[in-house]
Amino acid sequence: MSIQFPPALQAGQRVALVSPARKISAAELAPAIEILTAWGLEVVLGDSIAGDHHQFAGDDTLRRRDFQQQLDDPSIRAILCARGGYGTARIVDGLDFTRFNAHPKWVAGFSDITVLNTHLLALGHASIHGVMPVLFHQTGGEMALESLRRALFGEAALPVIVPTHPLNRPGTATGELVGGNLSLLHTVTATASQASFAGRILFLEDLDEYLYHLDRMMLHLHRSGQLAGLAGLVVGHFSAMRDNTIPFGSAALEIIDSYARLYNFPVGYGFPIGHEAENVALVVGQLAHLTVDEAGARLF
Repeated sequence: MSIQFPPALQAGQRVALVSPARKISAAELAPAIEILTAWGLEVVLGDSIAGDHHQFAGDDTLRRRDFQQQLDDPSIRAILCARGGYGTARIVDGLDFTRFNAHPKWVAGFSDITVLNTHLLALGHASIHGVMPVLFHQTGGEMALESLRRALFGEAALPVIVPTHPLNRPGTATGELVGGNLSLLHTVTATASQASFAGRILFLEDLDEYLYHLDRMMLHLHRSGQLAGLAGLVVGHFSAMRDNTIPFGSAALEIIDSYARLYNFPVGYGFPIGHEAENVALVVGQLAHLTVDEAGARLF
């Protein structure tokens, strides 16, 4: 399947901010709106911004209707998911991508938005895994923000270079990028939102999970055959991992290594991807090259 890439943004175009998961206020987005306006874009706030239904940005119907409106509106040239949390998987099956298929546009986000990244890839569309508006102003996030801007406006991505890591597995790989939050990749398995990993470079990150949960999810990817055909593996941030009173016995990256070493593909650790300020934007579906050697790892 060939991957469709939306047209690059241009100054003067309209972009929508929506929240398909956790609730958020318009006030929290004021810094992001200022930044997007400085980029020359006109910002439209969807109905889910300031929506309030328990922890969600409105009930499922409101969030689905809001996202559908932005998918269908030809004047909206990109949809930026304001934040993550939980809830995107609850609305994705009710979305109609008919008009989007004819006139694709950028959809960007990460964490819970991994559901949309993989769903769109399964439909043959590229999207952006990158920093979300609620985090645009965070200290130390300048690289993350600039990489998102470059992806949206069609500028060449800068290579991502990280130092050597003791768990790295050397080699080279070329393939389309796929991946995101491990918990959500686990959630979409065997659904319409699952995208194939075969022949692709998988990137992974996660936040606030118990170590045994991490092992269970990696075991599932292994047992379901999803790791078997990988071209390569890129490991990002695994932040604020938790353990039980009786320790699991392995750290997060050691758990990933225990499964990655069952295969022959190259693996690079320490990439700035995930729930840290340095969260470089990756275009899901983009052909990429991974090199892991004694100097470290490079993704370009």
